[in-house]
Order: sequence, then C-alpha cells, then structure tokens
Amino acid sequence: MRKVLSALLVVLLLASFAFAEDAAPKFESTVLDVKLETNQIMLYENIPFHSGKERGSQMFTLMMDILQPDSDKPLPLIVFITGGGFMMAPKNNWIQQRMKLAEAGYVVASIEYRHAPLTKFPAPVEDCKLAIRWLRAHASQYNIDPERVGVLGNSAGGYLSAFVGLINDNKEFDKGDFLEYSSNVLCAADIFGISELMSIGDDYPEEIRRLHDSPGITEAMWVKGVPGFSRPDGGVKDFPEESKKASPLYYVSDKAVPMLFMHGDKDTSVSPSQTDKLYQALRAKGIEAERYIVPGAPHGGPYWVQEPVVKIMVAFFDKYLKK
Repeated sequence: MRKVLSALLVVLLLASFAFAEDAAPKFESTVLDVKLETNQIMLYENIPFHSGKERGSQMFTLMMDILQPDSDKPLPLIVFITGGGFMMAPKNNWIQQRMKLAEAGYVVASIEYRHAPLTKFPAPVEDCKLAIRWLRAHASQYNIDPERVGVLGNSAGGYLSAFVGLINDNKEFDKGDFLEYSSNVLCAADIFGISELMSIGDDYPEEIRRLHDSPGITEAMWVKGVPGFSRPDGGVKDFPEESKKASPLYYVSDKAVPMLFMHGDKDTSVSPSQTDKLYQALRAKGIEAERYIVPGAPHGGPYWVQEPVVKIMVAFFDKYLKK
C-alpha cells in the first residue's frame, strides 16, 4: 500500500511540475548586437595638487578631478580651467563638455586655482602651470601621454587658458613644485574669455563701461587686490601697467600655440570683441587660430553644451593633439 501511495505521489509531483511549466509565461528576447565603440571612463575626484598659505596664515589646498578613459596606451591630456568671474573656481563645471572630450579619447583634468579676493595676478596663472607640471609628473598613474597636452577654459578660465597658451617657455610663471617638468602646451581653447582687462565692457552701453572702471569690480581686484588700506583706490584703467601685465593680449609672440576662440553674440558679461582682439593679434603673427561666433548664445548656458559647439572643440583638439 505504501508503495502505491509513493508512486501516486511521484506521479502527482511530476504532473504539477509539468502544469507549472506549461502555465509559465513565454517571453521572447531580442538579440542586441553591440559594437565596442566607446571606452569606459573612470572619475578620480578631489585630488590635491598644491597646498600653501595665502595672506599670512590662511591655508589653501587646490584640487582637481580627472576623467580617465580606459585605454591600453597613453592618451593625450586636456586641462580644463573653469570660469568663475575671477572670484571662484568650481572644478565641477562643464561636466557635459568634459565627458564628451573624454569619450573622444582624452584624459581630462578639471582644476582649481586661487582667485580674488584671496589673491591676485599672477598667482592663478602660476596655479594652472603647476597643475600641468603635476599632471606630467603623474602621467603614468593616469595613463597620460605627457607629450600631448592642451588647455581649455571658459570665461575667466578662457582667459587663463589663453594665457597658458601664450607663455610657453616663459619661466616667470613657473613657481612651486615639479619644476623639473614642463608646463608647456600644444594648443589652447578660449571660450568667451577676456584678453584685455581695460576693455572688457567696450561693446556695451556707457553705464556698463563705467561699472568696469570701478575699484570694486572683479578685474580690479584681480590686478591690485581688495580695495582698502593695502592699495590705492582705482579701477583697472588707473593702473595701466599692471593691467597690461595681467592681460593675455600683450603676450602675443611667435611662441604662442594654435588657439580656438568661441563667443556668443548675446554675451552681456564679456564683450565679444575680447576674443576677436586676441584672435586678430595671433593671426597677425602668423599663429594658427580659429574663431566662431554662436548666434543667440549668452555668457554660458545651454548653447555651450550643444553638439555642434562641442564638435568644434573636439575637432580642434584632435587636430593638434592627435594628428
């Protein structure tokens, strides 16, 4: 009797399994044919590259973020220098543009630098050149080809990018650590940056131009420091020699690297003529340069993440860092 019950139990179990299998829904899968066309990208955040003191006892630490595409060979490097009105330097800016450049096969380092009111020119330029030397010193760690380095910046970062591209081999601005490494670059992209500090508002109405003559305007603090007991009162035009020394336009020479300029015709912060002045000066010296006006684009905003704009940037760096 027990054998009969056991056999019956087995039959029932098998039947239940068969029923469950028949009752289970059938799903059809679609085969997705994937071509490996884009490399993975690693993000390394908050890497300190310089520490020190500013204004006596105030400590500072400068950091960078690095986007590193997966590759079995060293890749060219683009150093991104953020804008911030000479008053801040947030390295998390322009993430979409930086990602597009990384996807195009570049290690992209976004750096901080000292800014007003804590410091003044030339400290920020020195910080940018130090960051380039630091990256060359750590090239093997981040799979960087140290022979292929370019810079990109927007607004105040465009100003600094142009500066770096104009002063190859100028040891005046090489300060601090890693001096055994070069801070030279092969090309520079200046996106709506400033080239001449005394004429930032030239394209604007008289009331705007007067604001740029103020002692409290950021470019005045960039050149002479915070108004007060530490310096005589006045705007950039009151200190023409210092303002010229802090303006990229006056460093144009046959040692300048090829440059890309882009500017929006609706920019109400930096006169579009600013990038044109430097573009014309480079062309007059026989330096390769290209300049694009983006109709409708203001100083920043969504125009600057659109594909046609980013494609121009990628093509520029491809021309000088890959070919």
